[in-house]
Amino acid sequence: MAKQKEVKTNAMRILDKLKIDYAHQSYECNEFVDGLQTADLLNLPYKQVYKTLVTEGKSKSYFVFVIPIDKELDMKKAAKAVGEKAVAMIHLKDLTTITGYVRGGCTAIGMKKQFKTVINDTAKELDTIYISGGKIGLLLQLRPDDFCTAAAAVFGDIITV
Repeated sequence: MAKQKEVKTNAMRILDKLKIDYAHQSYECNEFVDGLQTADLLNLPYKQVYKTLVTEGKSKSYFVFVIPIDKELDMKKAAKAVGEKAVAMIHLKDLTTITGYVRGGCTAIGMKKQFKTVINDTAKELDTIYISGGKIGLLLQLRPDDFCTAAAAVFGDIITV
């Protein structure tokens, strides 16, 4: 009997190519569930699970922000972090066209195009974080610095207090 080959997402292939250590965790999910529900399902601390948000600036450029699942993006801080006057969330209907990922499976690693990416600086305090693995039902666990390498991200203060 042939061994079933593990299915890799684009994000996983990029991490492999960069020789970045990561762990992956799958969970049953037929439709979008938010990060809080996912963390509860897997018994993960909220402060370690991060969500990916995609915005558009006044310049019509796109920007990606990665923040803890239980926090809100501060639009003024986010805009300042990427040198824009203002940023706004993109329309959900445009997410797949812009990033190549679907809602609930969007990650800053391996988007169609490399956008300026900022991860909230609270991640620096953690040994590992969990991010979407590039499809619904998959989380990746990796070190924050390794995430920054793979996503060409920088740390910044971008959440509301």
